[in-house]
Amino acid sequence: MAQPEKLNFAPQNLNPKTSNLFMQYDAIIIGSGFGGSMAARKLVAAGMKVLMLERGDWVQRGPENWGLRGSLDLSVHNDKSTPLNVAKGGNKKVMGLYTAVGGPSAFYGGVSFRFREADFEKNEEIEGKNATGWPISYADLEPYYTEAEQILQISGEAGIDPTEPKRSAEFPQGPAPLADISKKVKSSAERLGLHPFQLPLAINYEDTSRKTCISCTTCDTFACAIGAKNDLSTLVIPKLQADGMELLSQMIVTRLIAENGQITGVEAVSKTTGERQVFKAKYVVLAAGALGSPHLLLASSLEKLNPGGQVIGRYLMRHVNAIIFGIFPGAADKERRFHKQLAILDYYFGDKKIAPSFGKLGSLQQMPTPPMGLVQNEVPGPLGVLLSQGVRLLTGLLAIVEDQPQFSNSLTINPLVKDGFGLPQPIISHEYSQRDEAALKILTKQGKKIMYGAGAIAHYIHQIRTFSHAVGTVRMGSEAATSALDENCEFRGVKNLFVTDGSVMPTSAALNPSLTIAANALRVGEWIVGM
Repeated sequence: MAQPEKLNFAPQNLNPKTSNLFMQYDAIIIGSGFGGSMAARKLVAAGMKVLMLERGDWVQRGPENWGLRGSLDLSVHNDKSTPLNVAKGGNKKVMGLYTAVGGPSAFYGGVSFRFREADFEKNEEIEGKNATGWPISYADLEPYYTEAEQILQISGEAGIDPTEPKRSAEFPQGPAPLADISKKVKSSAERLGLHPFQLPLAINYEDTSRKTCISCTTCDTFACAIGAKNDLSTLVIPKLQADGMELLSQMIVTRLIAENGQITGVEAVSKTTGERQVFKAKYVVLAAGALGSPHLLLASSLEKLNPGGQVIGRYLMRHVNAIIFGIFPGAADKERRFHKQLAILDYYFGDKKIAPSFGKLGSLQQMPTPPMGLVQNEVPGPLGVLLSQGVRLLTGLLAIVEDQPQFSNSLTINPLVKDGFGLPQPIISHEYSQRDEAALKILTKQGKKIMYGAGAIAHYIHQIRTFSHAVGTVRMGSEAATSALDENCEFRGVKNLFVTDGSVMPTSAALNPSLTIAANALRVGEWIVGM
């Protein structure tokens, strides 16, 4: 494999210590992931003076991204400086936050789905008898889905998936040719009467003015060594900076200062210098993620100002999902190339033949052979090295089931225990409902059939317990008593505070949330500009 040139997307002229603390910004954006960066696009385009504060650092690009320790969980961007205390759920008792300029987008697999029309409608089976659905519809979000796909140059194919929602424009790019193992999975699914189609991916296949994808095997959970993934730190944030946005990385926001029903200051501390600063702006956009945003709101006691304050940190959702790894008699991916390529949504809204008592089930998405480094990290020493050689026999399907929003699933704080920045300890408590687990069992059974047809001789089911798809902790809604945000994601009780990350979602659907976060942030950013 050719060695990549060293890529550095970080600007060379920004220094937190030289920032003017008394400068009045039009808007301060906390977090540089999809919620923060897409809202920033609208504000910057309107000529606003915008400051973005990001907890993480720039992801360096080079040969190390292809190494055994290049995967996100093994990198420095799995930040444990504010440890998450996991009382229930998760895969560890203490977990970190994924932090980087561009949020986790540098490490994601690029899957960029639109939610389906019915995902926005009330559904008592998912939400319970008091179901309300979303305060906006698919039609409200469709133009922004189209805009987000253009910004991220999403590749994909339309017209095959039976659940595909209406769209006003074609995908900006066509899909890449299928790997041999993907062809086998596709043929197996088609023999079962299913409709596999290529995943919508934020990967550069066609723009020759920059590096195009070389189909390496270090993509999902890895930063792209050559910058061919259309992540935010590659494609979006540098342009925002060129257009005038100021970005300060490695800044920990510790408090939102509220006076007379508005945010009058954003307190932050530099991870590099320890300097504590207060920034001021007309508007504040909170986009620190479904774990970071409620943590900061609770740390700032803002729940006391919100008529729906009791739900802040509640209704934490994280898709119930598992990887159905097929075990093959030899190397599953003999070509050793990228093969996270297919999706199967035939079971998305249920199937009366296989599950007569269920409505919505979920999605199946192709997953690549897992990285050896993760096995070696979990099983240290010679045994880990030996076991890691076996991953070449594996490839699989990811089953994603929409989990039920439950008040008891939460991020709360312990104000008596604080980290080195003065933030109270976040405590996560999460468990799946009986319906969640039953739906996953049905979906994994169908996934096994597909993998058998593709040549697998046995299976291994790997439960995913991270919080990589976390949503729902600062939900938007029409009723003030049950939602912290209104339909435009403005924080109730504080007239200049907006939230634009995945925490705003009332339900999780059964698809990757990134494109929906991006589309909604574009919508909210446009609303702020028009105020």
